[in-house]
Amino acid sequence: MTMHIALLPGDGIGPEVVAEGVKVLRAVAQRFALDLQLDEGLIGGAAIDQTGQPLPPETAALCEAADAVLLGAVGGPKWDDPLAPVRPEQGLLAIRKHLGLFANLRPVTIHPMLVDASPLRPERLEGVDLLVVRELTGGIYFGAKQLERDAAGEWASDLCHYHETEIVRVVRVAANLARTRHGKLTLVDKANVLETSRLWRRVTTRVMQEEFSDLSYDWMLVDACAMHLLRKPSDFDVIVTENMFGDILTDEASMLAGSMGMLPSASLGAGNKGLYEPIHGSAPDIAGQGRANPLATILSCALLLRHSLNQEAAARAVEAAVSAVIEAGCVTGDLARPDQRAQSTSAVGDAVVAQLV
Repeated sequence: MTMHIALLPGDGIGPEVVAEGVKVLRAVAQRFALDLQLDEGLIGGAAIDQTGQPLPPETAALCEAADAVLLGAVGGPKWDDPLAPVRPEQGLLAIRKHLGLFANLRPVTIHPMLVDASPLRPERLEGVDLLVVRELTGGIYFGAKQLERDAAGEWASDLCHYHETEIVRVVRVAANLARTRHGKLTLVDKANVLETSRLWRRVTTRVMQEEFSDLSYDWMLVDACAMHLLRKPSDFDVIVTENMFGDILTDEASMLAGSMGMLPSASLGAGNKGLYEPIHGSAPDIAGQGRANPLATILSCALLLRHSLNQEAAARAVEAAVSAVIEAGCVTGDLARPDQRAQSTSAVGDAVVAQLV
């Protein structure tokens, strides 16, 4: 059976890291006798330049027909004007909405060889194995926006809106994942201030009591969570939270692993279809220089194999290959120790492939 994967390289370092992901997918297909068809589409700034739209209809149709989507990154200085009516980030938000991808999974683990790359002391990283499940299609990013001027000057408004149905479905995803891990779910909110957070806490508590009473469940205010992620990150198993809080906390959590270039993500909906991407941005300052870390993209390919293609053995093989490459010291400059020679983007991708064939 042919499995279709839509490739959306995007902008900046996106094409470079997606190219390494493609190498790995082709190697996996050969090793595990998978029939993969890879088709490329435009998104973000590259799409704006060629079509005038951040998500052309052709790309949306390609993704809709695919079994999974692999995305690089969007954005860059060329399109940075926040007042521009058309911006690259609109393409990313639109494809998530179009495919109904409401749960964003961001796992954080620490490879022993990369402990020194983290700004935290090694003893604080012992036992870290957490998963953040971020609600992806609601909240302030998608709420009504307003920019006006009155006699006193300009004013602006961004509406944070959530319905209990949006909360229930993402909490169920997070809780089911907690059942496969260490059995603990933590809700992160700001219930002492925000009405939306109070709704999150009521609904989550109800779902956990009625459907997941076998799990350990607690909650934490977002500011306290930000502190605790640095003080004792090993306390967390699965974190579930709203869109903006999840966006911020996972960037913070990336520093536990030493670099944003190490963290993959999966955006899932009601079925098996998902969108997979590294959590880092387009990094235009290093684009085209062969310095980008491709491991987050390659690990995103492992998540793609696991969650959308149901190829657990292939996913584990990719993760083991990445671990072996790190163990051998073949890493890009963001992870290299002073005594190590930094490798290029393609050299790291080739090393992962060599572990797979």
